[in-house]
Amino acid sequence: MPVSIHPDSQVEMGEVGDTEGNKRDIEYQNAKAYLLTQSVKSGLNLYDHLASVLSKILDERPDDAVDVFEDYSKLQKKEKFTSDVDTIQAKEEKSTEVALAEIQEKLFGKGDAEEEAVEQEEDVETPLPNLMELCFFFEQAGVGLNREEIIRIWLALKNLVDTHPLLHVRFWGKVFGTQQNYIIAEVEYREGEEEEEEEEEAEEAQEQETEEKREDDEEGEVEEDDTPKPDFKPVPVVPKEDNRTGANKKTYFVCNEAGKSWTKLPIATPAQITIARKVKKFFTGNLDSPVICYPPFPGNEGNLLRAQIARISAGTHISPLGFYQFDEEEEEDEEAGRDNFVENLDFEPVPTRELVDPTLSNWVHHVLHILPQGRTTWWNPVQKGEDDFEDEDEEEEREEPDEPEPETGPPLLTPLSEDTEVDNMPPWTPHLSSKLVPQYAIAVVHSNLWPGAHAFAVEKKFENVYIGWGQKYAAANYSPPPPPAVQDEFPSGPEITEVDDPTPADEATLRAAQAEAAEAAEEMEEAEEEEDEED
Repeated sequence: MPVSIHPDSQVEMGEVGDTEGNKRDIEYQNAKAYLLTQSVKSGLNLYDHLASVLSKILDERPDDAVDVFEDYSKLQKKEKFTSDVDTIQAKEEKSTEVALAEIQEKLFGKGDAEEEAVEQEEDVETPLPNLMELCFFFEQAGVGLNREEIIRIWLALKNLVDTHPLLHVRFWGKVFGTQQNYIIAEVEYREGEEEEEEEEEAEEAQEQETEEKREDDEEGEVEEDDTPKPDFKPVPVVPKEDNRTGANKKTYFVCNEAGKSWTKLPIATPAQITIARKVKKFFTGNLDSPVICYPPFPGNEGNLLRAQIARISAGTHISPLGFYQFDEEEEEDEEAGRDNFVENLDFEPVPTRELVDPTLSNWVHHVLHILPQGRTTWWNPVQKGEDDFEDEDEEEEREEPDEPEPETGPPLLTPLSEDTEVDNMPPWTPHLSSKLVPQYAIAVVHSNLWPGAHAFAVEKKFENVYIGWGQKYAAANYSPPPPPAVQDEFPSGPEITEVDDPTPADEATLRAAQAEAAEAAEEMEEAEEEEDEED
């Protein structure tokens, strides 16, 4: 049966549709009119500019159009730019690639004075390593950087050698960042020529003097006051290891790109190494950026990078067994053990097949292990200094703290066979670089504890390199440590423990008992007085 529609309802529906369409047309016209508004400065409008930019993009169809949209917009504006002044000069803005290329171009330049110096110093031994030879071996191992970048890094290391009095230089590796990367060089200064470190030590000594003066002033103010002093003593700060010793045995320079200026990293402190073990933080590429984490890290990203370098070096720098040996003239410290070694001139190369043995007994660690305290040598936190002996008489009543057990770790040149497993996984993975031509293959070892750390050995040559994010392997997802428990304000005891109020009956019983005790005492006194009178 056909359905009849009232004509008035049809008119109303049509009017509603026409109204909505008219509104959209009006909004479109207003928007287009706004985009067609000409600029007072250039005389252009946004509508024509967008149309020309989109037309050019559709004609050329570049990859990642959204990334180059701004460049196309600038080109369109430059093409339409006209000037009434004849002497105007067009100054083009340099892209980041062009600016970096201009910086790296200086690495390949060599003047006449440098050519004469090279001719005179051809026979002089240089600390600059043969990075291209190491690149060849690492290419066989399947790790490393491309040859173009290695050449640029090699020339950057040459500039570092030319500008600093260095005894030894080594390409430590590359650490990735979210914005920029870090190229790291490990160096050793010549004896007595590390002036920059001396300046830093002088500044630190001045800071310590000012802090001591401030503490003395505060103590003097407290002595004038008769208020009681608390017995609390803060936990002593673990002192850092001196330069050229322990975790600070080497000095490190970093730069973001080969050709840019090298920046020397500060020395690592035990507090920074201890906190670095508890946090996971990706690097940004800016040494001055703050490290926001929990527990709070005492320093900026440069300090965190230095702490991670110390941890990675202590855990992954290895060498073939027998390549290094202890100096016979050096006396061994019973507590700390030996911390120095020399190259064995009579070293006989270990066969490649034995270097890739799963037991890894032919590889040893040649960097000292870092203890849980954050140092390579243990420091006693309760040892008494001169000030402690002066105040010993005043503190006789205080209980002396228990002597802590010294922290120990594996000694230097410990075989890799004694390393602990990493979550039921071997800590190292050895293999030959080639099974097709094993007679010319090299031995390669990869670290599973620090992904990105690699080592190779062939005949009398070996080297270590790290290329990664600077993070330690963990089977479980990272979760920040919980905050410490709230400390008790007072020790629990009957003196401060709250009890329930007594009932009226308890109070009456207590008063009766007190009255009976008082009467008994009076009777005892009267009896004693009578006895005295009779006597």
